[in-house]
Amino acid sequence: MTHARPHANERATPLRSILRRPAANAESLESVALVIGAIGFVVIGLIALAAFWGRDLPIAGSGSLAEFVAISAALVAVVAFVLGRLVLRSPSPQLRSEIGNGLDVEGTRLHWFDLVALALAHGAIVLLGWIGLGDLLERSFIGAVVFTIPGAVLAGVGAAVTMYAVFLSAARLTPMLLSLVLAVFLVVGALASMLSSSDPLWWQKNLSALGITGDFSSLAFNVTLIVAGAIVTTIARYGTATLPTSTPLELRHRNVMRIGLVLIGVFLGCVGIFPVSEFFLLHNTVATGMAVAFAVIVIGLPRFVPSMPHVFVILGYVYVAVIVVLGVFFAVGYYNLTAVELVAAVLIFSWIIVFLRNAGAMRPDASVPVDVATGAAAPQTTDAPGSGPGASVVV
Repeated sequence: MTHARPHANERATPLRSILRRPAANAESLESVALVIGAIGFVVIGLIALAAFWGRDLPIAGSGSLAEFVAISAALVAVVAFVLGRLVLRSPSPQLRSEIGNGLDVEGTRLHWFDLVALALAHGAIVLLGWIGLGDLLERSFIGAVVFTIPGAVLAGVGAAVTMYAVFLSAARLTPMLLSLVLAVFLVVGALASMLSSSDPLWWQKNLSALGITGDFSSLAFNVTLIVAGAIVTTIARYGTATLPTSTPLELRHRNVMRIGLVLIGVFLGCVGIFPVSEFFLLHNTVATGMAVAFAVIVIGLPRFVPSMPHVFVILGYVYVAVIVVLGVFFAVGYYNLTAVELVAAVLIFSWIIVFLRNAGAMRPDASVPVDVATGAAAPQTTDAPGSGPGASVVV
């Protein structure tokens, strides 16, 4: 497929036309992102000017510039994400040819709770990212303060950059980008919980001890697990939507894979919903269930998806074996439970991300349409004009 290059004397699309049809093409999408960023700069900049008036600001900490930027950027990030998905409700064919189909995958779609989870994940990443950057700058410029007007300008810039990036992330969201959002969100949320824990020796107990401290650490930990669980269920649907289903048996196997991955997401969310200090038995049951569901999926993968690459199948076996070995190490007292949980979590979620990439490469042959409802190959017609032996298609 080739795209014609614009002529040197071709004029750019007027702003009025871009705002009227923001999903006309990739140029319009970028322009709308810039406009949204500019609006964020003006609005947050003016609010910051009023909030900062007459005082100097510390870079980080309570009442600081970083705190204001982080909170305001997190709020506008949620707004930008919603706007990005709204723009994609009616994309033009030209935009689809330029940026791809994104999350428009046959057999699945985004639900309202998916959008809520993704918006919160983007907001949390922005919030913790700006706070982390503020702490780093505070350590780099010890004793420095920020004056009122520069502080307002910086706050506006932070909002503009955030809205621009999040809007484009929402508009160009793909299954692979979805998995990267999950990975970044889990890492950022876990680190924020660890660094803010009021119990410096939490790691001597287990990973779930972060969720029982009763402070910001426990809130960050539990919310991270709940939102991440919702995102995993979204990934489960998209990761299995492209698996081959040309026969009823393959359709059943795909459903088994989807249910298994959804269970991992549901169990992960339940780990955050039911803290170990209040729901000991239920908490441990769902945590164990997540590991069991993962093992069943990995072991049954050659049966459920016979066309899955053997290298990836072997990788899954290695992951399960490592988790079993870590469990033995914990049983004999060589590892503590925190180490086992951390390594197991990294292995499980990295496997899910790699599975998404492998499944995305297994799209059914376009020449054999598939009836998603029954899983059977749809009948093909051969008497259409231009379908004879000498027909050719120019792309």
